[in-house]
Amino acid sequence: MSIIAVFPGQGSQVIGMGMEIAKKFKSAKLIFDEVDNALNFKLSKVMKDGDEKTLMLTKNAQPALMATGIAVVKAIEELTEKKISDIVSHAAGHSLGEYTALVSAGSISVSDAAKLLKTRGEAMQNAVPVGQGSMVAILGVSVEDIEYFIASVANNDGLVEIANDNAPGQVVISGDLKTLDLIIRLARESGIRKIIKLSVSAPFHCSLMKPAALIMENALKKINFLEPKFPIISNVSAIPETSTQTIKNNLILQVTQRVRWRETMASLSRLGISQIVEMGTGRVLTGLAKRGAQNINALNLETPENIYSWLKNEKLI
Repeated sequence: MSIIAVFPGQGSQVIGMGMEIAKKFKSAKLIFDEVDNALNFKLSKVMKDGDEKTLMLTKNAQPALMATGIAVVKAIEELTEKKISDIVSHAAGHSLGEYTALVSAGSISVSDAAKLLKTRGEAMQNAVPVGQGSMVAILGVSVEDIEYFIASVANNDGLVEIANDNAPGQVVISGDLKTLDLIIRLARESGIRKIIKLSVSAPFHCSLMKPAALIMENALKKINFLEPKFPIISNVSAIPETSTQTIKNNLILQVTQRVRWRETMASLSRLGISQIVEMGTGRVLTGLAKRGAQNINALNLETPENIYSWLKNEKLI
């Protein structure tokens, strides 16, 4: 069986995530300690019993989600006495989840990923003044429909681009508020009813994030990347990558370009993947997999119980 590990992005964070695993598995607890030390800040305390607003801050949510995903990986390794590279053949992560995937594959350290994600979170948050940009999910439409709407407002001074191509019929757009409102009006006039304004404070994954991309380019230059032990499917290309230079370049591009998750899920059959395992918190990617890779079994691992149950079912313990 060929298994892909997938790691969630921002929006999946909840107070208490990963704490049960940290209590049960020493190797998982050490991940949270390592992140705290790297950031010189008790992020694990915020995750355990902090307030939701503090955890939701992009600079906190991103390293917190990475730590939780890697805690699941460590729990699996502790129970099986195997490396994750002996269990999965590929990995992918949604947006910041790509960093988690790289840590799981031994390409970057937990400490470096925590620092990079804090920098990334701050840079993305500060790239556009609060109240000037946002993101909107439009359901029941194709990418081509959205591209048509965007082309229809091209003469406007503002900017809107596709940020997340998540699954068939689920597209997220990103841009300035005025142009987003124009797109919403066009979509409603076309009979589209499922339009959700996301509760984010910045327009991620579009050209307005260029200042953040420059900051990440400088930050990534200082980090030593190793070749991953298994291919990582890139957000920007939806292609499995092992070249460290390509991976670095794609992490810079990722800040301003769309997340090609629908294409990633559609490619899995060709890669011989027979199971999609979401590692971390929540079921967002499991839900997207059930829409975008319907012929492949998908499940999520976020508690000691379901990790143990999955390993037993797969005869890994």
